[in-house]
Amino acid sequence: MLKHTVNKKKSDNYIYENNILRYESFINEFTSELFKEFDEKAKKLDLQSRINDLMNGKVVNRSENQAAWHPKYRKEKVDFINQASEEKDEIFHSFFDSGEVRDRVNTLVDRIKEKKPEVCKDDITIITIGIGGSFEGPKLLAEAFYPNEVLCRNLLFVTGSDPGEFSEKIDICNNDSTVFIVSSKSFKTDETIETLKQALEWSGSADNFIAITANPNEAKKYKFKQKNIIRIDNEIGGRYSIWSSIGEASSFGGIPIEEPDSKFFGSKFDQFILGGYECDKDLVSDKKYFDFIKFLSFSDVWLNNFKGKNIRTVLSYIWHYRSLPDYIQQLEMESLGKPANQNSEFQNTGQVIFGGYGPTAQHSYFQLLHQGTQDICADIIASQEDKKSLAYAQAITHSKLLSQGAQDLKDEERINGNTPTNLFLLNKENSYSLGYLIATWEHRTFITAVMLGINPFDQFGVNAGKIYTKKCLNIKD
Repeated sequence: MLKHTVNKKKSDNYIYENNILRYESFINEFTSELFKEFDEKAKKLDLQSRINDLMNGKVVNRSENQAAWHPKYRKEKVDFINQASEEKDEIFHSFFDSGEVRDRVNTLVDRIKEKKPEVCKDDITIITIGIGGSFEGPKLLAEAFYPNEVLCRNLLFVTGSDPGEFSEKIDICNNDSTVFIVSSKSFKTDETIETLKQALEWSGSADNFIAITANPNEAKKYKFKQKNIIRIDNEIGGRYSIWSSIGEASSFGGIPIEEPDSKFFGSKFDQFILGGYECDKDLVSDKKYFDFIKFLSFSDVWLNNFKGKNIRTVLSYIWHYRSLPDYIQQLEMESLGKPANQNSEFQNTGQVIFGGYGPTAQHSYFQLLHQGTQDICADIIASQEDKKSLAYAQAITHSKLLSQGAQDLKDEERINGNTPTNLFLLNKENSYSLGYLIATWEHRTFITAVMLGINPFDQFGVNAGKIYTKKCLNIKD
């Protein structure tokens, strides 16, 4: 059992830094001695072997007898791109669908222009229909890679079951110059299928539709052409599908979609994949990085189980990464929101994750963070590319205010402090760094799951809502 008695000694102010990011811990009482205790526990849980299984594509999702393919996918995709030989092209395209989304969309755009030569780039809209992992990841990448197209409504997303969302989004669209990308691993997700039916009725045919799915036969039921169905692997979980063609679907920006300048990681999506892959390499070969990830996971478990900090806010001070907290919310809460393992001494599993764009949050719920009575901890993400920016200054300031408080003010203005805070500073704001950061978060989540003794790759809790909604619909019928 861990010796988790209260330690009044402050933390050792743990700092990790490499050429991509800098991390600083503002967590009081989580000392190097506590870290060592958790590390011994991790060894007993065979953490290293579990990581090796994940990286090598072995079965880690035991409840569904599946591997979790995203790390192995990153490695093999990088290997294939590096080889880039003629004889590998056919295998590469069939196995990874690399560039297939881009090729399919380009074909549809060309056909639109043939039919209507007067159509220009600004007249063509790409609408992605999807929810959960088919929405959070693509939306994040679209905002990060091609913000102008998102703002100008060349790239749109429709997620839910309320028909008002679809009607609002297509209000400015023309049905003969709109391309739909329908992303669904099962192609049975209720919200996605309802929206698909609306879109098909509005369009009049499935000619301008592309399906990205692990279930091609289901897509064919909706009259999708075989050439417009892109298959993804069934063992890439929805919340990890950002690395697959589902993520790639939103990683192109302008229309027409141009080929990258270089075949070797020329596109932003390729750079994103490479960043994730470099993170995977660091996890297995860089002891300091491995200790950093363990520090994040161990402190999460400690705060949640022994300090009563079961709520964590994630704040991005990078505008183009404003949707990162939403992505992290799904990643962590779907992965770690599981029943406790009765054989584990850690009975509190996943934390409640909420957050948003930091500057906006400051004028929303920071009042509660600074002076409220809730037990909360925080993750703050910023870029140090421009250290003179207001956003950078705010991220640094609030990291210290949350953790240290401010007592040199009037009584009514005093800040609580003692809010455990993780500060992540990216050296550059680019697709490579984003890939590295997201993979870092995945590894943090996986190690936390190992410590808790739970499976981070299933999500049976989601099914109850689907089952009872269908019962409700049958009653109404």
